[in-house]
This record gives sequence, C-alpha cells and structure tokens, in this order.
Amino acid sequence: MNPLGIFLITATALFPAYQLFSLPNVADKVALFSQYLGLAALILMAWGQILATRFRGVETIFGGLDRVYVLHKWTGIVVMAAILLHDTIDADMDGLGRETALNELAETLGELSLYGLLILVVISVATFIPYHLWKWTHKAMGALFAAGTFHFFFIMKPFAMGDPAGLYTGAFCAAGILAYLWTLLPERMRPSRAYNISKLEQTGGALAITMAPKSRGLRPHPGQFGILRFTGARKSEPHPFSFSQIAPDGTLRVTAKALGDFTSGLSGALKVGQEVRIQGPFGRFRLSGKGPEVWIAGGIGITPFLAWAEALEANADPAHLFYCVRSQNDAPHLAEIQAIADGKPNLSLHVFASSDGARLTAATLAETVGSDLGNAKVSFCGPLSLRAALPKDLQRYGVTARSFHYEEFEFRTGIGLKRLANRILAKAIR
Repeated sequence: MNPLGIFLITATALFPAYQLFSLPNVADKVALFSQYLGLAALILMAWGQILATRFRGVETIFGGLDRVYVLHKWTGIVVMAAILLHDTIDADMDGLGRETALNELAETLGELSLYGLLILVVISVATFIPYHLWKWTHKAMGALFAAGTFHFFFIMKPFAMGDPAGLYTGAFCAAGILAYLWTLLPERMRPSRAYNISKLEQTGGALAITMAPKSRGLRPHPGQFGILRFTGARKSEPHPFSFSQIAPDGTLRVTAKALGDFTSGLSGALKVGQEVRIQGPFGRFRLSGKGPEVWIAGGIGITPFLAWAEALEANADPAHLFYCVRSQNDAPHLAEIQAIADGKPNLSLHVFASSDGARLTAATLAETVGSDLGNAKVSFCGPLSLRAALPKDLQRYGVTARSFHYEEFEFRTGIGLKRLANRILAKAIR
C-alpha cells in the first residue's frame, strides 16, 4: 500500500481538529472533541466513496486496486468507531441558539445514519453474508453518508458553513456524494473497451478465453488484470481476471477456473463471437526485470506469470518459476509455460504436483535457487493457504516481508477476528 495515500487520508481527517480547537470562545472542549469526531468521520466516509470509484489515479496514490479495497474496508471500520464515540460523547453546546425544525430533522437523520451504518458495516465485514446482500450494503452506505451530510449541514454547531471548518468538511461531503453517484451508474455506463471472444479453450481444468478488440483495445502491462463483463450472458456480473496473455495485436486472454459462484458454469455461458466489456487495466503486480526473481504460482495463479514469462527479456537476470498444482493433468497452461521456459535460458520452470508427493517448502526454494534467494524479489500468486505458509519460513533464508510480493484478489475480506481468536486459543493451549 502506498504510504502517500495513507498519509493523505490521515492528514485530511486530522486537519479539522486544528480548525475546531482554534475557534475562539469555546469553553466546552469535550463537546468540541465530539464535534471533531463527527467531522473526521464524514471526511473518512467521503474517502471511502472516492476509493470505491476505481478512478484513474486512485491506484497511483493509494497502491494497487487490491490494496485500495483493503484501505476502503479499514476506513469504514475507523469511521464506525468515530461515529460511535461521537454519539457517546455529548456534542451539544450552550449558547448556539434555539433549535428549529430543520435542526431536529438533522438530528434524526444523524441517528438514522449512525445505526444504519453500524448494521451495514457488520454485514460488510461478515464474509459469510451472501455476495448479493454484501453488494447491496455498499450501495446503501452511500445513502446513509448522504444522510450524515445533511446532519452536518443543518445541525447546530460552533461555526457557520461559510467558515473555514464548514467549507473544508463540506467540500469533502460534496466530493463523496459525487463519487457515490458515480458508483450508482450502471456498469454499461462505466468507461470500458469492447472485445469479442475469438477463442474458448479448456486447459488443465480451466477455461482460457481469448478476446479480440472491436476497435482500440487496452494496453495492459504483464501482471495486470481487468474487470470483465460478459454481455448477453447469464454471467454478466463484473469480475476481475488477470491477463494470461497480452498479444502485440491487442488480443487479450484470461483464464478462469471454477472456484466460486461466478466461475462455476462459465464455460457453458460463453460462446465465440460474444461481446465482452473490459474495465482497466488495474494492478501493480509488475515484472521488475532487475535482479534475480522467484515466481511462485499455485494452480490458476499461473495466469500473471504467463504474461511475465512472455515479457522476460533475454538479457534479464535469471528467474525461477515454481508451479504448484494438484497434478500435471490439472495444471492450466502447463505445456505453454514449458515451451516458453524452453526458449528462454534465463527462465527455469519447476513443477510441484501434490499427486506425485511433491510439496514446495522454503527449504526446497533455498536449495533450488541457491545463494540468490536472499537477494531475489519473490512474487506469489495462488491460494491463501500457501501464501500464509511460505513468508515466515522464507525469512530464515533472507527473504524479508518487503521482498515478498503478492496481489490480493479476495477484495471482500473480514477483519481477521477468526485468525486472532485462533492465535489466542493456540497460545492458551500451549
């Protein structure tokens, strides 16, 4: 995650504290602190809406889209804590004048926003909630943000909306509402490029989908992904896929394996000639080409490394690709990656099939790569279980957390309470 983005969000949320505590003749500092919490929550909520837009430039400021979604989640959690404290700590101040019906309506909408957001945030981080309900909560959060904005504009407060504090927070509220309205647009109205499916091919239990641009196509870097919408299909929900091939003529290929509700049955829903709309490209999972590289792919996680392998230049430093699969028959694009490796002396392919009793470990990596491992950039794409097992063991061989790179495709994640509970339980048992 880009530290610049975290600093930007933090600084903009802290600035109203300076504005409020610089106000003259405000004796009740406790109430003033509660007022600040309300302003900070609104600014963070506005950032949450902006992060959800997938605007160009968002990745540049905040990091890859996967990191943006993680930041979006934690911003929402901090917002919830700030709103709860704002509601708990009395924000009422004496001497602000007599309440009107508009002030009372703003109070009511503030309460509605508080309890509505509390429910929706719980639903959002509970990963067992069905996707369609989870998606609805994100649409509804914007409406509650609008209610919170009304609350801010018309509540009684120690400054006027024309004062710097009012203008500053009001500008964030306006930006957040505009961003929310953007996210409400139908997918067909979002910027995208049109492609037609030119080839469908089964490979190792996965479906390779090759697409030709109808006019001007995207120009992704190897390792990036797009958000695809198969128009006219039963599977029309937008879904992210890494590009497994990026051809010079603009043709793109993605490879999908039946691992969830969307990808299951995808092969039966698609046909050659069908239109595909692609948003993107997204992602910061890039080939550096500088220094020794270790690539670790688990199953369908081979897709970005196929594009990397094709792009690996002859004069680049050596790269080792470790491909972990259940069986060689179940390995997508195995023959293709073997052919690429055979034609590139600086690319070494190592296949680990669990059906043959082969298992990738940090010790195996160190033994295969040798002394270069401690200086190598290690890139991973595959199942969470394998990703969780390797980094800690690799530290013994000089691979730091900063040298271990991956992209998180699970955009919908919890807050780690189950993992924390398991750790506490394990320590208690010991």
